[in-house]
Amino acid sequence: MVVASSAVADAVKTVIGPSNLLLADGAQALLSNRGEEGVALTLQGLETASGSAEFKMAHSNLCAGYLLIDKPLDALRHCNEVLAKDPNHWRTYNNRALVYMRLERYDEADADIRKGQSLRPGSTKLKIVKGMYLDETQPVRETIELDERRETAD
Repeated sequence: MVVASSAVADAVKTVIGPSNLLLADGAQALLSNRGEEGVALTLQGLETASGSAEFKMAHSNLCAGYLLIDKPLDALRHCNEVLAKDPNHWRTYNNRALVYMRLERYDEADADIRKGQSLRPGSTKLKIVKGMYLDETQPVRETIELDERRETAD
């Protein structure tokens, strides 16, 4: 019969939940449209981020967060941080396209949308951003004229 010692039992315990609570709380704040709070928490979480996944998540969320609070140049800096480390991070291309649109840099926005779509074909998020891009660059103009004259029936 095998008896597990308490040291072995302690070693096999599973921890459930995010490893960086500040990043998780920052992400939740951003999802709840609390931009200032989300950016502040994410910046704090970035200080203790471990590994490339937390680094990318933090900078990607800061890109979105700074855009949310209308600081597109700060957002752009954080998007570029992610893409410098991982040029295949499609979500960041999505976010950076939104930043470029805010800055009215439409050619760069289009390039990022295309790159994101090449990395993640069929992404709903990228389709939405592409629609926003087209609304900005190729707005639909009304082509139907309504004739509001009425004939009176006597």
